[in-house]
Amino acid sequence: MNDPGVIIRAAESADSADIYRLLTGFVTSHRPERAVFDRTTFPRIIEAAAVGGAEFLVAERGARVAGYVLAVRMPTLFAGGTVLELLELTVDAPLRGRGTGSALIRAVQARAKEANDVEVTVPTRRAAVFYRALGFHETAAYLKWPTA
Repeated sequence: MNDPGVIIRAAESADSADIYRLLTGFVTSHRPERAVFDRTTFPRIIEAAAVGGAEFLVAERGARVAGYVLAVRMPTLFAGGTVLELLELTVDAPLRGRGTGSALIRAVQARAKEANDVEVTVPTRRAAVFYRALGFHETAAYLKWPTA
């Protein structure tokens, strides 16, 4: 299913308010601080995407950002090239189920092919069915060690 009213494009600095709004509805394990987002994290991610270190795309509906996806590109030894890891995907709640999230993922997959990434990975515990429908399969458990 595709939402014909949605355009997928690269995230821009001017999207910060919409992306922050979406971010605050997305996160479950951290609370983003607006000052840190504005001063540090958002500009760094925009810069990383500009030089090919990340894919940071938005789904635009009308004049408003309705969703975004963030994936980081990592050089690896084990894979013999770069791996693109999906870290964040969210869509405005009223627009979910219309294909917007799938369109964002397909755009990331296309960019991974263009960049000759070896694979696209995604750590998830809540959306495995969604990602399987887009061609992903389970290969490992994802563990984390918090520094704080």
